[in-house]
Amino acid sequence: MADQLLFNPRTYDPVHFDPETRRLLRATVDWFEERGKRRLIEDYRTRAWLGDFLAFAAKENLFATFLTPSSAAGEGEPDKRWDTGRIAALNEILGFYGLDYWYAWQVTILGLGPVWQSDNAAARARAAELLTQGEVFAFGLSEKVHGADIYSTDMLLEPDGNGGFRATGSKYYIGNGNAAGLVSVFGRRTDVEGPDGYVFFAADSRHPSYHLVKNVVDSSKFVSEFRLEDYPVAGEDVLHTGRAAFDAALNTVNVGKFNLCTASIGICEHAMYEAVTHAHNRILYGRPVTAFPHVRRELTDAYVRLVGMKQFSDRAVDYFRSAGPDDRRYLLFNPMTKMKVTTEGEKVIDLMWDVIAAKGFEKDNYFAQAAVEIRGLPKLEGTVHVNLALILKFLRSHLLDPVDYPAVPTRLDAADDDFLFRQGPARGLGSVRFHDWRPAFDAYAHLPNVTRFREQADALCEFVATAAPDAEQSRDLDLLLAVGQLFALVVHGQLVLEQAALTGLDEDVLDELLAVLVRDFSAHAVELHGKDSATEQQQEWALGSIRRPVVDEARTERVWQRVEALSGAYEMAP
Repeated sequence: MADQLLFNPRTYDPVHFDPETRRLLRATVDWFEERGKRRLIEDYRTRAWLGDFLAFAAKENLFATFLTPSSAAGEGEPDKRWDTGRIAALNEILGFYGLDYWYAWQVTILGLGPVWQSDNAAARARAAELLTQGEVFAFGLSEKVHGADIYSTDMLLEPDGNGGFRATGSKYYIGNGNAAGLVSVFGRRTDVEGPDGYVFFAADSRHPSYHLVKNVVDSSKFVSEFRLEDYPVAGEDVLHTGRAAFDAALNTVNVGKFNLCTASIGICEHAMYEAVTHAHNRILYGRPVTAFPHVRRELTDAYVRLVGMKQFSDRAVDYFRSAGPDDRRYLLFNPMTKMKVTTEGEKVIDLMWDVIAAKGFEKDNYFAQAAVEIRGLPKLEGTVHVNLALILKFLRSHLLDPVDYPAVPTRLDAADDDFLFRQGPARGLGSVRFHDWRPAFDAYAHLPNVTRFREQADALCEFVATAAPDAEQSRDLDLLLAVGQLFALVVHGQLVLEQAALTGLDEDVLDELLAVLVRDFSAHAVELHGKDSATEQQQEWALGSIRRPVVDEARTERVWQRVEALSGAYEMAP
């Protein structure tokens, strides 16, 4: 029987979605399967542009259906909406077959963010029409010198005297910059100082004043450098001005970076089928490789970590879809998906690579591609360190100061997540509040490793209350990031447990996963203990919070049987 916890193209049938979404997701899977593994890998190796895939997406109206909010859809287009649940499902599928495909879709999402947040009706109508035509989009924010430091943009807009501007400047690391029908570009006016001078405007990559410099990476992903030279920006091209332009940039990243987690999941799932199948059928010293205890441990750890990635991400979707002006919990769970889930993906690949060793380099396997691509996701849309620092802003309010919120249900309804385009000012994080994290643990108190991990979570609360970094230590980002890793583990465990209760996750798998989290918490506590600026009290706390997971050989064996069953469960068509 196929493992119901992992995506398998052979059995995939997303019946929980409406008929058109179900059809489009299945059609996407079928397109890749019919294309076959050799062509998939060859296109990756030769850095071929994704024209065939984009032609398929245009023919099926895939991007237009999934990425047009209902408010921008025309009459007779009931299937168009911005639904984070089905966007996440497509992220996983595209990641499963190759990050290049996902990337073209992802940067289209980023490019659309400032447009859908804009009150410019003409620009919104133009974007909807371009989507219908099968065009892709781009997000012109980063610059070669300043990176994503949008305070320092050198894209300059000089007023033309007719209500518009002439734009001159360069952007760097801009996906789809070679082909985008619309590029949302961030710049600043030359005649206005400070935040009031910011401007987001729409540009066309085919305009004569738009100069494509190069692809800055050696990949099918066309991550471009482009330059505008006296580019005419008409009034109808302006999407945002002043502080609203700044907010649109950050709020777009809020929407876009959520997609990295499910892409990471897809990569790991495909790689896991290959790794387990190879290891189980490889004979060394007269035994299958999977007969060795250390191999079983590594593959079991990889499997439960991957299940945890999926459980966390699925639950985070619910908070995204239920967000509103009075419920901004997604602002914690979003950087968690970006930082924690993607770094878990790296661990999953590393564990499997330790098992399959040289096989992971072979050019005819997906795994070699996965081992490279999984590294990129923690580094896109803000580094791990940037997102950990953001997560830390919620440490005290989440752990120590919960408030009552109505329970958030599983969100599979065919609704438009329109709040994502009216998030408001990108500030006020200190006012974000959270529900009590403890009931999620209480529901599984009968599982020994949930109880063990709860001891560590309670210890972290004690640390925050009695031994938190003082004002001087708060300037030591190295120490703070170690604390952030401990906090992230608690939040990760909380949402995994919430989703487990909603879906009836197998308790053997859940307890085995929590055993891994206990080990992770202990490892990060040891790291904190060794930090240069850790006080004696903090060092004592760190050692006192170390725990040993509860071992249950029968439980581990039952989970191993699930892993072993992945051997031969899926192989991509040749």
